[in-house]
Amino acid sequence: MSRSADLERILGRSVSRETLERLEAFDAALLKWSSAINLIAKATYAESWSRHILDSAQLYPLAHADFRHWTDLGAGGGLPGLVIACLAAEENPAALVTLVESDARKAAFLATTGRQLDLNVKVLRERIEKTPPLGADILSARALAALPLLLTYAHRHLDPEGTALLPKGRNAAQEVEDARQSWHFDLEISPSRADPDGAILVLRNLRPLDGTR
Repeated sequence: MSRSADLERILGRSVSRETLERLEAFDAALLKWSSAINLIAKATYAESWSRHILDSAQLYPLAHADFRHWTDLGAGGGLPGLVIACLAAEENPAALVTLVESDARKAAFLATTGRQLDLNVKVLRERIEKTPPLGADILSARALAALPLLLTYAHRHLDPEGTALLPKGRNAAQEVEDARQSWHFDLEISPSRADPDGAILVLRNLRPLDGTR
């Protein structure tokens, strides 16, 4: 199956040639920079398109089409943040994607690649817990932390009416159970289209059980 067909399967719709070319250019940059800094595991280089690009792209259709501000926490190699920005470049060009990453070299990769691909991104080289609240209407974080801690970060940076899209692996059910000890949230679970063991947790109405904001 071609890359275009794979992407259309993940998104559930067709994509333009320009969007595909942006994603392929990002994939090439990801592999190039990974030889110098640890963006993705070396064992996944040969499967970068399926393991990283498609796995990240599947979050896009779970967001409302006219989102204004998507924040990606612990953005690392731009997965999913730069993938989301590539998809939004034509479909929702006014949307801002904010990438929060404390590592200087990874932040440099994000800023450089975002600029080269002409993406509407803002890179914050700061720790998540020190960054002023961002008020995002969509928030993501991939392979960052267990759900109870992750929701602490999400609560800080997500608009009260916003949606968190959080990819998780085979332990998702246990993480949800643990998180419900401290947090209230409405939950939908979307099976991963890229990883048979994975799922995307779609959370809304997030608030701590102790009633604080």
